[in-house]
Amino acid sequence: MDKTQQIIALTQLRKSVEKLGSSTEKYGDPTLVRFLIARSMDPEKAAKMFAQWLKWRAAFVPNGSIPDSEVQDELRPRKVFLQGLSRDGYPVLLVKANKHFPSKDQLQFKKYVVHLLDKAIASSFKGREIGNEKLIAILDLQQIAYKNIDARGLITGFQLLQAYYPERLAKCFILSMPWFFVSVWRMVSRFLEKATLEKVVIVTSEEERDFFVEEIGEEVLPEEYGGRAMLVAPEDVTVPPVEG
Repeated sequence: MDKTQQIIALTQLRKSVEKLGSSTEKYGDPTLVRFLIARSMDPEKAAKMFAQWLKWRAAFVPNGSIPDSEVQDELRPRKVFLQGLSRDGYPVLLVKANKHFPSKDQLQFKKYVVHLLDKAIASSFKGREIGNEKLIAILDLQQIAYKNIDARGLITGFQLLQAYYPERLAKCFILSMPWFFVSVWRMVSRFLEKATLEKVVIVTSEEERDFFVEEIGEEVLPEEYGGRAMLVAPEDVTVPPVEG
């Protein structure tokens, strides 16, 4: 799509959002383009998705962010780490699956996923949000046991990404997938859109491992993965203030 077609699509999207009783006034083109891409550049479908996102944010994150205090049970195991920015400037979220257990409180788990995604994206802001920021996720399955398997949790995470964080995922690397997890992943992948699946890299070969290290960068990758960094918990990360 060339620049002229994109401008036309954005204009149509804004008008369609207004017809749905919502507004795009606070959002720039980069944000709206994400919704267009997620809906194959169809302004009507993108407008519907955008309006649903606005409604969801107002209901689920009414204060603009979910504080640590609302997700303490999920933070306690220290199973997710926010490693800084990759070579391309994307925040890197690292999940150690062997420290995760299926949540008994699904609402808190959803809040935890949103808390992590929001904080990761905000960590890349340089004074203000542009709207096209992306993140890289790493799912480390090393030393997982059957008790750590949480297909429902994985599906929930990907569904939240697809529905409310369109085009926010740059890549998702899956490391050390054991044989007994292959059937789990096969089931989970049925819930993923084609565009999401194409961003998933299951690292198995030496070549893929080299690509993984190169993509992330040794400066932010922990030592155990071939980098030079220490693990950094999200609660230890200070998000830069946003202008205006």
